[in-house]
Amino acid sequence: MPTTPLLMGVVNVTPDSFSDGGRWLEPDAAIAHGRELVADGADILDIGGESTRPGATRPLVEEELGRVVPVITALAADGTTVSVDTMRAEVAEAAVAAGATVVNDVSGGLADPRMHAVVARSGASYVAMHWRAHADHMRDFAVYDGPGGVVAAVRDELARRVETMLAAGIEADRIVLDPGLGFAKRQEHNWELLRDLQPLRDLGFPLLVGASRKSFLGRLLGAAGSPRAVGEREHANTALTVLLAQQGVWGLRVHDVRAAKDALRVLERLADEGDRP
Repeated sequence: MPTTPLLMGVVNVTPDSFSDGGRWLEPDAAIAHGRELVADGADILDIGGESTRPGATRPLVEEELGRVVPVITALAADGTTVSVDTMRAEVAEAAVAAGATVVNDVSGGLADPRMHAVVARSGASYVAMHWRAHADHMRDFAVYDGPGGVVAAVRDELARRVETMLAAGIEADRIVLDPGLGFAKRQEHNWELLRDLQPLRDLGFPLLVGASRKSFLGRLLGAAGSPRAVGEREHANTALTVLLAQQGVWGLRVHDVRAAKDALRVLERLADEGDRP
């Protein structure tokens, strides 16, 4: 089977994230939660101080820095691999100084023209997601009418982002791509991407996929007009964990690390031929 994907555990240091807004807003709570995720099997902790749920408004840069830097400092000091989930070059720079070794930019550098230069100097790995607009109006850009539909559009737009990254001095072996499920995408667009990730893999870079608890799963599982609650979508995400691991993705961004880790352990055991006669 393909290499087992890394698990990126989500630590939202925000008051308004769709999945757990406010639960880990205080630094001590966020740090404790991060350590729990590592104990559950997280390979990377993704620390974010800005909600990107549909309709969200942006915090001031000072607020975002105040949320993430203390948490990153403490968790990186534990020896944990830490990622900062930010669209701001200033926050990325401070996060790397605090110990982060991955910058997870949902805008792929489109939200801040300084981002690629900052990442290039930092030496950090860079996750670039497919993105078209900020959360408060991204639904307006969920149109994919060209040849090949959403898969071709995401592939081509990420390819252009890669060209910009390389030109800025970010080496190819530091780049990870993310199809951006739920970002400027309607329910059917997410499913189309999950059915056909190969064109994105053909770009030649590792893929990170973040489907955990997202609304397209809630709509699939809920009654007509009533999506299933955020906290009741984990079984569906575990199914996706198995399927995406079999497709050879590099990483999975998840909220329930233990559930994802259990699913991966089953896959690993099935692939182990050491006990065969």
